[in-house]
Amino acid sequence: MEFRELGKTGLQVSVIGLGCENLDGKPYSQVEETINVALENGVNILDVFMPGKEIRENIARALGDRRKRVVIQGHIGSTDIRQQYDISRDMPTVRRYFDDILRIFGGYIDLGMMFFIDSDEDYKNVFETDFIKYVEHLKKQGYIGHIGFSSHNPDTAIKVINTGIPEMLMFSINPAFDMLPSEEYIFNHFQNGFAPELFRGIDPKRAELYKLCTQKQIGITVMKALGGGKLISPEHTPFTMPLTVPQCVNYALSRPAVASVLLGCRTSSEVLNSMRYFELDDSEKDYAEILGTMRNDFKGNCVYCGHCQPCPVGIDIATVNKYLDIARLDQINIPPSIHSHYLSLTHIGSDCIGCGNCESRCPFSVPIIKNMAEAERLLGKNS
Repeated sequence: MEFRELGKTGLQVSVIGLGCENLDGKPYSQVEETINVALENGVNILDVFMPGKEIRENIARALGDRRKRVVIQGHIGSTDIRQQYDISRDMPTVRRYFDDILRIFGGYIDLGMMFFIDSDEDYKNVFETDFIKYVEHLKKQGYIGHIGFSSHNPDTAIKVINTGIPEMLMFSINPAFDMLPSEEYIFNHFQNGFAPELFRGIDPKRAELYKLCTQKQIGITVMKALGGGKLISPEHTPFTMPLTVPQCVNYALSRPAVASVLLGCRTSSEVLNSMRYFELDDSEKDYAEILGTMRNDFKGNCVYCGHCQPCPVGIDIATVNKYLDIARLDQINIPPSIHSHYLSLTHIGSDCIGCGNCESRCPFSVPIIKNMAEAERLLGKNS
């Protein structure tokens, strides 16, 4: 394992960290084994944005007396009201959820992350309300070690950094995101797909963000390094060939100010596979030849970003789409576990009322209403 300093926090973090979202809903034995193998291989930073009590408690239980050996990214404003991932700026709700993560992880969170600041409205709801006062109170009282925030939007991220408050940033970085215009909001440009004419090298706004982070010693941890798995998929990559996991990791680590790439490993074998990065020579991690080959394939494909939420009838749209994508791989031999997981959801595809609110918010023009019907056809009780 290699380690880098996370900006001006003084923390040394592993260049490959563990994004724990994909452990949510998994049995404790799987959570324990995955975390054990990660720690045994030098991983020392975990992102725990998931607001559910069970997954947090499972992670804390798996860590045991090793808790102080790892850096925990815990998010302020991440909630699961109605049993769905959600963003809240309602202070009683925010305090209740963050009090719970503090309790679970021993009264201290290393990186207190202001959750999901992507727009001017998000910015105002954090910095022009009591939300920011609460965050600064947590830091002053020693409940969090350092203030950070998560974002997908370089313009908004620059604005937040220029307040002088955060010490680090969790940002979505991969070749596809970096190569598209981002004057307003990166996801807006995905509505038209990855048209070749959009390619123009590193987007100036993103380059400006990376430069600013370097100048101000704002360390970056990376999310979405694999683009929701699309970049490594032969079918869905926006390039003429899929990237490999090591190439995606190498790309992210080559960005200025990046300290750690948080991979969403679901199993111990996926952790071990990610560790192959350190065994490869530079030529095997090189991504340069692929970057100029963008094609227009992302349109219509869900990357599970959650921008379609909330659903008025409570469907967890991203999760339904995940199960649907798995089912589509082999419709004749759909794993029984996928049927079971789908049917265990509180709301499923058959609950869709076809209002279209989700489709109007989707950055990738995914036919969500059609997908809900297909999910029910392939995975429902009568399938």
